[in-house]
Amino acid sequence: MKKILLSVFVLFFSTLTFAQFTLPALPYAYDALEPSFDTQTMQIHHDKHHDAYVKNLNKEVAANSALNGKTIEDICKNVSKYNSAVRNNGGGHYNHSLFWTILSPKGGTPAGALSEEINKTFGSFDNFKAQFSDSAKTRFGSGWAWLIVDQQGKLKITTTPNQDNPLMDVVKVKGTPILALDVWEHAYYLKYQNKRPDYITAFWNIINWDEVSKRYSEAKKK
Repeated sequence: MKKILLSVFVLFFSTLTFAQFTLPALPYAYDALEPSFDTQTMQIHHDKHHDAYVKNLNKEVAANSALNGKTIEDICKNVSKYNSAVRNNGGGHYNHSLFWTILSPKGGTPAGALSEEINKTFGSFDNFKAQFSDSAKTRFGSGWAWLIVDQQGKLKITTTPNQDNPLMDVVKVKGTPILALDVWEHAYYLKYQNKRPDYITAFWNIINWDEVSKRYSEAKKK
């Protein structure tokens, strides 16, 4: 009996060791972003979609020792070395983990160094907002819109398909993401149906600009 229990324990522990990545908790309640982002969408988006990316990524870790100990950033930056499952699920995990942090019920507008750089690069915050919104609206199919600090240290708006992101070595426009918008239909369809522009408009009410500014400062130091 002791041997059986020991075997079960070893099997259970060995399974746990492959849980290299975990689903991060939301930094606010599911209903905190109402009415911009509805409660049901937030629950499904976080608990189902993001969780599935984490579980599937951990399956890939278990099957490929080259992924052991790698951070999600390391994986993204070298994603061409891995299969499409790692690319899709690793990207899904990184993208959503960032996305949750740059949302906040407080909303507001950028300030300080980030605000100055936005005005310098895009002419004004309104110009930036219009350009970012247009990029998100015109991203064909599923994907993401980004504000990044590019490899020259400049702000740039870009988009990626599916779960790709600007950290990946397979994308054309590379850089460090500081702001992200998920334009997959599962991010907005329950509330906004096919009206992606309405979802994008609502997004501007719930951006955590303190977090975006922090990410901007960190990216400039690299």
